[in-house]
Amino acid sequence: MPASLFAVSDLHVAYEENRRIAEAIRPESDDDWLIVAGDVGEKFADVEATLRLLRGRFRRVVWAPGNHELWTHPGDPVRLRGVERYEALVRMCRELGVDTPEDEYPIWPGPDGPVVVAPVFALYDYSFRVAGADTKEESLRLAYDAGVVCTDESLLHPDPYPNRESWCWARVAETEARLAAIDPALPTVLISHWPLVRQPTDVLWYPEFAQWCGTERTADWHTRFRAVTVVYGHLHIPRSTAYDGVPFEEVSLGYPREWKRRSEAPAPVRRILGGSR
Repeated sequence: MPASLFAVSDLHVAYEENRRIAEAIRPESDDDWLIVAGDVGEKFADVEATLRLLRGRFRRVVWAPGNHELWTHPGDPVRLRGVERYEALVRMCRELGVDTPEDEYPIWPGPDGPVVVAPVFALYDYSFRVAGADTKEESLRLAYDAGVVCTDESLLHPDPYPNRESWCWARVAETEARLAAIDPALPTVLISHWPLVRQPTDVLWYPEFAQWCGTERTADWHTRFRAVTVVYGHLHIPRSTAYDGVPFEEVSLGYPREWKRRSEAPAPVRRILGGSR
């Protein structure tokens, strides 16, 4: 069977039902790769154990962080915050042989290749504001008034940056430079936990949540950097869409209460390239 590049996100293995699903993920061939687009779990040990398991099964595993990995959860003995926590996650992934946004981007050699597989970490900056809000402060106030507040506000610390948007802007600048340095003859698969464009958030049940879902500063990356596919998660609305002719794949599993409404036995991974599509 031809090799495949698969993708999944938002495994949230703290839930026993989700942990069993994650433990059942297996490749179809010895040469398959797996993209993990963030939110494996909240606790450092859970993230490590799950990535270790998946790396032992797939030829290559490519990870981009989600907001939950970056939380300093009160139940996690690893108390690192902000950039220090992210850097510790990167070190752990490197020890496991898992590719991160800080490593050289791997090149998919299989069917549909060569394609640069680029995990990115850009965070968000509250620029996906609530309709009618002209500032971050006003947008947040409307969200708090509606009772729609992301847990990041209490658990995702930006240290040493003064706020999450400053961290986001630094990440965007650094990532843009790296993406611009890719051989212009090569297409890319861009991987981000947060959608690179705002349009996917238009279907959110609670539109106030969009401000925690990305930044307008990445809105043209899919065209500027020759993406053949953009892989993302975070929204827990798995679907396939296209913007400017580029496929966008939301590949999240989500919480049990969500996926059980869709299926009792979800197939969590999605084929992005290769195989028998």
